[in-house]
Parts: sequence; structure tokens; C-alpha cells
Amino acid sequence: MISKAMAETINKQINNEMYSAYLYMAMSADCSSKGLNGFAKWFMVQYHEEMLHAMKFYNYLLDQGAEIQLQGIKEPPKTFATVREMFEKTLEHEKFITKSINEIANQAQKEQDHATFTFVQWYITEQIEEEKNDTEILQRLKLAGESGPGLFMLDGALGARAVTVQTDFSIGVPITGAGA
Repeated sequence: MISKAMAETINKQINNEMYSAYLYMAMSADCSSKGLNGFAKWFMVQYHEEMLHAMKFYNYLLDQGAEIQLQGIKEPPKTFATVREMFEKTLEHEKFITKSINEIANQAQKEQDHATFTFVQWYITEQIEEEKNDTEILQRLKLAGESGPGLFMLDGALGARAVTVQTDFSIGVPITGAGA
């Protein structure tokens, strides 16, 4: 069983992850409205990943016998000037998520909560990948440019991204391993 303080911290992280999903859904919608369907698909896949992240925390709290305290989700921006701005905001947001995950790990260490510390390791590794992907896309956007053939080609390349995470949470959510 985890402490009440840890449960509160994880409940806040569920909200952070839900906001992440909401943000990426908004970015997907904005891309769709601009005819950038590849970017829209990339952000919608990201939405699904963030929903999984939230559900893993949710199920972890349930497994630990902790109370779920869902909070209101802040409204994300609706439009963005450029795709580059979207990815700059994405990277900035993922850095915020990395910081909040690290704070959970620090709190777990302080409380000697080995279960939570072990659980959160998956997220720490995941955040390395998230920031790396966003940085690489920003680099590609700088090379491709904000319009024309380069942007068109990058839109096509990012549109090839497929959902590889579980999206049906009614069947349970794996804590680690496949589909995580």
C-alpha cells in the first residue's frame, strides 16, 4: 500500500497525462484543419500513448488500494501558427512531464516506496524516448522548412506512424511489458 501523499502525487500525474492526451488531440485537430493529415495522425497516435500512460497510473493506484481523485483537465490551445510551433510546445511539454515523473521517483525514494520507484522506472525510460523523438522531428522540420515539398514529404513520413499501444482499457492495462 502506498502513502496518501504518494497517491495524491500520482493522481496529479494522471491529470498531467490526460492533459497531454488532450493537448495532442488539439494539435491533431489543428493539423487536420490545415490539410496536414500525416502530422494529424502522428499527434493522434501520441494521444493514444498518453491515454495509456494515464491508465497505467490509474490502475497502479487501484492495485495499491489507493483512492482515485480525478481532477479537471485544463483546456489546451486550439490553434498553432506552425507545425514547428506545435513540436516546440510538444518538446516543452514532454520536458515538464519528465520533471514530474522524476519528482515521483524522488518522492518514492524518500518514502522508501520500492514498488512505486520500480513502477515509475518504465516512465523514466519512456520520457527519454519522447524527448528524443520530438527533438528529431524539430531537426527534420528545420531541414524541411515550414512549407512546400519538404513539409509535404515530412507530413507523409509522419503519417506512416501506427498505433502500437493498447487502446481498449476495458480489458485491463499492463503495468510493464508488451503494449506498455
